[in-house]
Amino acid sequence: MSIIDNRKAFHDYFIEDRFEAGLVLEGWEVKAIRDGRVQLKEAHIIVRNAELYILGMHISALPTASTHVRPDATRTRKLLLKAEEIRKLIGKVEQRGHTMVPINLHYKNGRIKLEMALARGKKLHDKRDTAREKDWQREHQRIMKSSAR
Repeated sequence: MSIIDNRKAFHDYFIEDRFEAGLVLEGWEVKAIRDGRVQLKEAHIIVRNAELYILGMHISALPTASTHVRPDATRTRKLLLKAEEIRKLIGKVEQRGHTMVPINLHYKNGRIKLEMALARGKKLHDKRDTAREKDWQREHQRIMKSSAR
């Protein structure tokens, strides 16, 4: 079950490979995510000391759940993956033009997981081509629907 999707990632990047990772979260963050107070739009993933971290993921604190702590909404959070997957990702990220972007947050067996992707950035003309293709598909569906009547 999906919590939140990062639709901007599909607009800005060509998605090549997808991975699922766990997150190191604090208690108030889990409660806030379950309440839907999370944003992935400006988030990105970095490699530091052979470990993966997510930066810029904004989790707004619940006023009732975080009375005893000072919540930092955009703190750096560690991602949990197997060492072999991390090595594979680091090798691909070091190639020219590849980056890691968060795709969505979802529940899996009662735990919050992050789906991330190995992606390549789109140029402006690629974004225009994608928009043109999307418009054509929409128009095609409209024509087929009206001709079926």
